[in-house]
Formats: sequence, structure tokens, C-alpha cells
Amino acid sequence: MVQELSNISREALPNGLTIITEEMQHIRSVSIGIWIKSGSRDEDPQWNGITHFVEHMVFKGTKSRTAEDIARQVDSIGGNMDAFTAKECICFNVKVLDEHLPIAMDVLSDLVLNPIFDIKDIGRERGVILEEIKMDEDNPDYLVHEIFTQNFWKDHPLGKPILGTKDTVRRFEQPILFDYYGDRFSPGNMVVCAAGHVDHKQFADLVVEKFQHLNPRSNGYHTAPPKINPRIIMRNKKALEQVQICVGTPAYPLAHPKRFSSYILNTVLGGGMSSRLFQNVRERQGLVYAIYSDLNPYRDTGCLSIYAGTSRESAPKVVGSIVVELRRLKNEPVPDDELRRAKDQLKGSLMLSLESSTARMSNLARQEMYFDHFLGLDELIERIEAVTTDDIRATADEFFRQEMLAVTVLGNLNGLKISRDQLAC
Repeated sequence: MVQELSNISREALPNGLTIITEEMQHIRSVSIGIWIKSGSRDEDPQWNGITHFVEHMVFKGTKSRTAEDIARQVDSIGGNMDAFTAKECICFNVKVLDEHLPIAMDVLSDLVLNPIFDIKDIGRERGVILEEIKMDEDNPDYLVHEIFTQNFWKDHPLGKPILGTKDTVRRFEQPILFDYYGDRFSPGNMVVCAAGHVDHKQFADLVVEKFQHLNPRSNGYHTAPPKINPRIIMRNKKALEQVQICVGTPAYPLAHPKRFSSYILNTVLGGGMSSRLFQNVRERQGLVYAIYSDLNPYRDTGCLSIYAGTSRESAPKVVGSIVVELRRLKNEPVPDDELRRAKDQLKGSLMLSLESSTARMSNLARQEMYFDHFLGLDELIERIEAVTTDDIRATADEFFRQEMLAVTVLGNLNGLKISRDQLAC
């Protein structure tokens, strides 16, 4: 079955694997991605971090290539190869000139289909990832978000770190990796995408050649939605000069019909240098260097979070200033000129973000995973333009409730306290 949307083609193989392409005739590059539709949130807690570990391990060698062969072949065609693990997916991707598509596909599919998980490599990679965990723990901005997330979705895999913990990573052995790999890397759980100077039929033939032998199997691991725990967490870390603050609230899941009003709400609140938080807390009061808000939507839940770094003395004032902005969004309509600016900012960043073949390839895969049809740029712009001031106020009313705000404060606290009363919005 092939579904056409102008230059986008989609087809599903009999074993359940989905192939999608977008032809971009005006460029010479092609970006290919092999996506696995489950990530760290689908892990058993005792194996937290195994998705990320497997993502690293496939680069360590296959039945026919060493790690060095893989690197050399990609470098010899001037390609860029990468991979990442997220809470709900894994992606292996490569970007090359169009003429090198067959060899790029050969290397990328070899990694994904034929890893050997050599025991010596497992030992070495364990060391690498333990260092990666330490590096993140030394980064206060990362750490405050991690503590916030672990408490916001407490006792749910979505709240657990993608990298795992020192304890879980030390337990990964070859049989566990093969078990996990055999479960997750099945055709019904895969999307293979390409965007750029690519012909759908030529690409689909390459994919069929590599993947048609895989046997279909059922994928039963979509974890239940997490419960939200809006707690106030004060974590002392004496070595830090700054106090790191994260304030968050439940938000819409990825495919929610009202998601566009939350995008604009987020832009007005803390998206960029003209946002209210940046202008009022940094520029007018000079209380912070960095302050921004962020939306993190998932398939069945979401979170809008605000981050700020400040001095211990200013922390209560910063929290107070954040709460003032939340209250304003609930009580006062966003002025027309500010709404116009937020819409234009959102449309501009959206268009700019879709200029590269890699971004287009990612966009295709995400739309396949979360939506029932592909939304073109015109439809996205139409949805953004349709948002009214009343929509934004209704979303603010839904999101910003005193009892649902979660706060994490990390730093040399020295008796600093934040109470639920200070969050009255």
C-alpha cells in the first residue's frame, strides 16, 4: 500500500515494517533513518538504560564489519552517521550525497540487523556510559531537570533517566542485550525513512532487500500512562554557585487536538528573548542569566517546564516572578500584537527547522509514530493561525493550577524553603 501526499510516499511491507520517503528535488543530500518505535519508557525498571546501551553497542561491530570498518566506510563517502535514544524511540541515521545511497543503506541496515554484542566491547562500553552518566551529573542544568522528571513521573519508566543508573548499567551482560534486541528490533516496531534527493521506488527496493526476511511479531510494550506527582523537592548540593530552579505542570500529549494553543502559550511565556519570562525576570529585574520554558509532550502525557538559574538570595523572588507570569496568562488576554509576534516566531522557527533533509526525515518518522496522517507545512501554519486569545487563556487555566505545580530546587540551599502557598496562581 502506497500513500501519496504530493512528494511524500508511504508503504507497509507484509511483515509490518513501514517505509516513508519525501523527495526534495532541489538538494543533493539524502538522509536515511531507521527508527525503533519504543524507547527508555518501555524498559523494565531493573534494566533501566538498556535501550541507550544497545544503541551504543550496534556501532561496535556486526557479523561482517568491525567498528573501524563502519567508521571508515561512512567517512570514505563523506557521510555523517549518528544515533540517539529518546524516551519513546531510538533512531539510527546517516546523511550522504544521493549517489552514495546504496552503500549508506548497506552500512546502516547492517548495524541495525546484525550486531554481535561482543563481550569485550560490552565491558568497554559500560565504562564509556558510566563516564557519560558522571558528566551529566556534573552539569547542574541537566541534573535539575533529571531530578524534576524523576519526581514528576515518580515510579514510572518515563521518569527514569535514558542513560540508566550506575547500578543498572553495571548489570548489562550479553544475554540480556540479545533478549532486549530480539524483542524490540522487530519489523512492526520499525519505520525506515528517507528525505532528500531520493526516488521512492529505488529506496523501497533497497529496504525490501535488507528487511523483508524479518519475521513479523506482536509488540505488546506500550506502558500505561504515568501518574503525575506535583511535589516540591529541595535538593542540597553545596558545590554549586547557583541555585537551579525547575517549575513544571502537566501539559497535553503529542497528538492532542488543542496542542497548538499550548505551543503559542509556551512561546509567549518562555520561548526566546522576547518572551515574558526573559523580558521580565532577566531584562527588567536582572535576577537570572538563563530562563526559558519548554514543552515535553509524549504519546499519553506531557509537561510544560520552566527553568531558571539564580543566586540563593534571589530564588524566592524568581519563583514569585514565574508565578506572576502564570497568573497573568490566566487572567489577562494576550494582546493582539504579542499574539501576532508569537505566531510569526513559531511559524518562522518551524519553517527554518524543516530546511534540512535530516529534519524532514525526522519529521516524517515522528508523524508516522504519533499521527494518523501527515501534516504538511500549510496545514501546520493554518492550525497555528487558528489559535485565539481565548484558546490561550483556556489552556493557561487548564495548565496553571496551584495544586498541580511541581518545583525542584537544586543548589547550596542553606535553609532556603519554597512552600505551596508561594505557588498560588
